[in-house]
Amino acid sequence: MSANRETNHGMTSHDRTNSDIAGLLADAADEVEIGIAPYDAVLRGGRRRKARRWAVATATALALAGSAGTLAVAGMPGGDGTRGTSVATSPPTAPPAPDVSTPSRTLLASGTDHGKKWRVLIDVWRAPRDKREASVELAAMRNFGQTPVDVRDASGLVGKASYFVLREYGDSGKEQVVIEDTFTSEDNLSGRDVEAAAMPVAPGAQGPNRLVVGQVASTAQQVTCTWKDGSTTEVPTVWEAMGAGRDSSGQVRLGSDNPLIRGVSGLPVSWFVCVAPEGTEFKSVAVTK
Repeated sequence: MSANRETNHGMTSHDRTNSDIAGLLADAADEVEIGIAPYDAVLRGGRRRKARRWAVATATALALAGSAGTLAVAGMPGGDGTRGTSVATSPPTAPPAPDVSTPSRTLLASGTDHGKKWRVLIDVWRAPRDKREASVELAAMRNFGQTPVDVRDASGLVGKASYFVLREYGDSGKEQVVIEDTFTSEDNLSGRDVEAAAMPVAPGAQGPNRLVVGQVASTAQQVTCTWKDGSTTEVPTVWEAMGAGRDSSGQVRLGSDNPLIRGVSGLPVSWFVCVAPEGTEFKSVAVTK
């Protein structure tokens, strides 16, 4: 993509601001590999809440456990009277409009594979409140190369947060979308629910499927990834890791190169990443604490 960055002296300051924003969005889109990798995935589960819509860059299907869940948000009005009955003297303040032009990004994990660095990130787009906000968000998504595959028009985004899991590999700086979906309260997870996908660490590889990315309920304390050679990788929360002790340097290792269950801004569920050792691949995954 290219954009004319020269200033048009006949433009108003508002027009120049919009032009600058468009340019920034175009630059961001240049760094994204547009489209989902051409793999099919079949996600199976026992107590399924609904048919999942994950578009996953993997040829491996993971077992899922789903149960009905709800997300409740409660608020209580308050007064400032010190005696007697408090009386509301002004209407409640409307919540601020969500930022629907830029996603919130979280680094889930990073590491090195055959001498090449890799990272897994997640971008979360906040739920627009109406079709006008949804139209702005959909246009911004397209500039970032992140368009939900199941959304036909902007109205399909209203009331839904959208997320895109991205994989970086090597020094190219390119980001490949490997998982994407929209999220509503009906999609919330609870108990030992887990939804995950396995894929090769390197884009375009036919296997082995060593990289596992998934989501769990915010209450989950530990996820265990089991590999085909019989070994396991335990993925704790930050608090569990801190309670487990320190490394040889005396420091708690909480960096992105260590598997941890991490909270993600904009979503009520947590996410995890684990990687199989060389010579084996994914077998199963479960919430174990």
